[in-house]
Amino acid sequence: MASIDITDQDFEAKVLQSKIPVLVDFWAEWCVPCKMAGPVLEELSEAYKDKIQVVKLNVDQNQLTPGSHGIMSIPTTILFKDGKEIGRQVGFSGKEAFEELMKKGVTS
Repeated sequence: MASIDITDQDFEAKVLQSKIPVLVDFWAEWCVPCKMAGPVLEELSEAYKDKIQVVKLNVDQNQLTPGSHGIMSIPTTILFKDGKEIGRQVGFSGKEAFEELMKKGVTS
């Protein structure tokens, strides 16, 4: 199951109203660390497919949502559960950092 692209328009429905935790990858086409994070997040989305939904939001095409969530640099990944932010990872720190973030959604 690959990650899903979302927009400002469907952010609330697909993230904030989701019944399961959602990890949002805020990224852009020109961002080199984002390109490094992509395959890692794809792999983890498969490993956590029944527990956490992984979605991607392109910050160049969707500027309202990153602004309202204080995204200052990319890649930034935010884990939402029950409509609230429960964890955030700024930058690309490798698979372990993303996995630690995802575990918060499974255990909290």
